[in-house]
Amino acid sequence: MNKRKLGKSGLEISPLVFGGNVFGWTLDEASSFKLLDAFVAAGFNAVDTADVYSKWVPGHTGGESETILGKWLARGGNRNKVIIATKAGMEMAPDKKGLSKAYILRAAEDSLRRLHTDRIDLYQSHTDDADTPIEETLGAYAELIAQGKVRAIGASNYKGDRFAQALEISKKSRLPRYESLQPLYNLYDRADFEAELEPLCLKEGIGVINYFPLASGFLSGKYRSERDMEQRPRARMLKKYVNERGFKILDALDQVAKKYNATPARVSLAWLLARPSITAPIVSATSIEQLNDLIASVELKLDRASIELLNQASA
Repeated sequence: MNKRKLGKSGLEISPLVFGGNVFGWTLDEASSFKLLDAFVAAGFNAVDTADVYSKWVPGHTGGESETILGKWLARGGNRNKVIIATKAGMEMAPDKKGLSKAYILRAAEDSLRRLHTDRIDLYQSHTDDADTPIEETLGAYAELIAQGKVRAIGASNYKGDRFAQALEISKKSRLPRYESLQPLYNLYDRADFEAELEPLCLKEGIGVINYFPLASGFLSGKYRSERDMEQRPRARMLKKYVNERGFKILDALDQVAKKYNATPARVSLAWLLARPSITAPIVSATSIEQLNDLIASVELKLDRASIELLNQASA
């Protein structure tokens, strides 16, 4: 498996990251273990989660995903085989949110405990916190890095101007810099990332691990109408894609998939992997069959004509 450098962090990750938002939500513990085992057995080495996963499920309080991942790490001697990425900052409770120094230091200890580990390889600010000075946030991360509890830091859901500002402060104040960005990016959701963030990441050598690379499953081609989405866990997120532009993209994916005897999901990921800015899309699967299809995208190299067709359909 060819690994890719994650910014200038020193971390090297496989071209796909397993998205742990499904652990304890659409996957129970046993199924989570099975898919993690298969992912690592196939040569992949990076798993992304967050403290807040899966607080949105009735009866959950957050921490469920990290807890399952931690049990898997403790069970199989897998800790040294994988890069663990987690996040803090989203609201866990009224007094547990944001990126203040006090809260980050507290949240990191909670995540380390749930994950059954002494270090977080990539610790990410889950969302921007306009109420906390960036210097304070980066100072907290500096402390965690000095203690050996965090190896590198990243940011998720940042706007271009704020991400640029954070990088500038790191440089001027000699504080750790965000080595990775986790944005929403796929064939449908292109504009926000490509306008400001992509040029900045390329210029500064920032790793990009984009989430929802299949647009919550829409780009797999499984959802061609409102009826297809009924009773699906992601139905609310899928609705925005069911429109003329969405179907135009699916049509182009179908054409390219036929050409390569592949699936739309595989082609969608191959399109992302061909972009110089993308380090590794974050993918989730709920079955071994799904996982194998996603894994196959790493071997799929699209020609220029196919990439151009997809570019135009999704422009």
